[in-house]
Amino acid sequence: MSAACAPARTAVYRRRRPERTVLYRTVQTHLATWLELSCDSRQGASGPAHVEREFRRYLECGILAHGFARARCAECGHDFLIAWSCKGRGVCPACNTRRMVETAAHLADHVFPPLPIRQWVLSVPKRLRYHLQHDPAIETLALRIFLSVVEQALRRACPAAGSHSRIGAVAFIHRFGALLNPHVHFHCLVIEGVFEADASGVATFHESCALEQKWLDQVQAKVRRRLLRALTRRGVLEPEDAQTMASWEHGGGFSLEASVRVEADDRPGLERLLRYCARPAFALERLREIDAGHLIYESVKPGPGGSVRVILTPLELLERLAALIPPPRRHRHRYYGVLAPHAPLRGQVTARAGTLPDATPAATATESIAPTAAATAKPSRSSEGTEKASGEEEAIHRRAARYAWALLLARIYEVFPLLCPRCGREMRIIAFITEGHAIRDILSHLGEPTSPPRLMPARGPPLWDRVDAPVGQEDPAVEPVPEYEFDQRVSW
Repeated sequence: MSAACAPARTAVYRRRRPERTVLYRTVQTHLATWLELSCDSRQGASGPAHVEREFRRYLECGILAHGFARARCAECGHDFLIAWSCKGRGVCPACNTRRMVETAAHLADHVFPPLPIRQWVLSVPKRLRYHLQHDPAIETLALRIFLSVVEQALRRACPAAGSHSRIGAVAFIHRFGALLNPHVHFHCLVIEGVFEADASGVATFHESCALEQKWLDQVQAKVRRRLLRALTRRGVLEPEDAQTMASWEHGGGFSLEASVRVEADDRPGLERLLRYCARPAFALERLREIDAGHLIYESVKPGPGGSVRVILTPLELLERLAALIPPPRRHRHRYYGVLAPHAPLRGQVTARAGTLPDATPAATATESIAPTAAATAKPSRSSEGTEKASGEEEAIHRRAARYAWALLLARIYEVFPLLCPRCGREMRIIAFITEGHAIRDILSHLGEPTSPPRLMPARGPPLWDRVDAPVGQEDPAVEPVPEYEFDQRVSW
């Protein structure tokens, strides 16, 4: 079978049903209870508004009763409905996955030039993670110190570079660990070399020589020394505590790893690495339900004794998710050096992004199957008789700021939704349904639920205080006083 006659490797698009997942049922059942407990723990004060807003928006994501778009094939009349997404940043797995793929595609296609790139990962001691978690200024300070030390190391590795040369880097701030625990650390993708401008203002790249282990040890020691000194000046650490941490062995809790390197012509590898760095904190496939009161969340990396997992109650799961929701306007990735927004050389460095080292377009730079689907799909009647510009298709794939919904789904799930499963022709969005009566009429005709899942009311604690009631007035359903002590408060 020839390549032209071979069927597309796209699967049939099927609407996701978040209401059937364990996470959705957990939030739907226990959100009201968790919100009340959090208010009690704060003596009547409500928690951060953005946390409650993220949870409530997640309950509306992918639910047809809240509105949808309608796509139809002009040839055979096949259509389907596309529910609205919440575009959340902290809870929704689908929207976080889309954000991850969109970020990786943009950086690979429009930011990083075809040059070797190395990943630098820095972790700090547990004693300092609290300050990085709750103080954005300290978080920014630690990241700047780390990248400045890396820049100095790359300058030394490029003998021909001048003292004013700059690196190009994109730093990802991870505020989570493998088991949904708060753990601030940095993943920095740094171009393997430095840039400097010549007399005419043209950017010149100096590729660094191979990094030795002693240089990495020097970078780690210098970051440790400078960060402890900066925190002491800010009053975060006492001088005695800083001296004690500086004398710790085995790096003093500071960890630096820089073994992952992507070659200049490996654009698919670069996009995979970018997806790893931009990944969300929570993965739905790692959550399992034991019973109504217990959940298991597994780590993606197995430990020495097998898989690492944690058993959580529904309220504990909501607590961990709430702690990992970033506040508004707190970005997860930042640009540094020549890739900074206002850097003089940014335009020259990013001009070759999305190309291979031989200056040819990186047709295989992404793992998108949209070109395959478009090549095998027949044109619709609406597009017959028209000529498309030669660069129109490429412009669709190289949209700088935001990618089309269909292309993102193709990159993530290898499913091109706007390809008709019946005739293989192109489908188009024909309507956006937002009015309540129209939503109900259409869903009733299709046999779909016309109302969203109902949020369960808050559940009160057991009535242990009634155990000491006078004889004859006991409630037979009252539970006995437990023999252990526990704290029901929810800490923000």
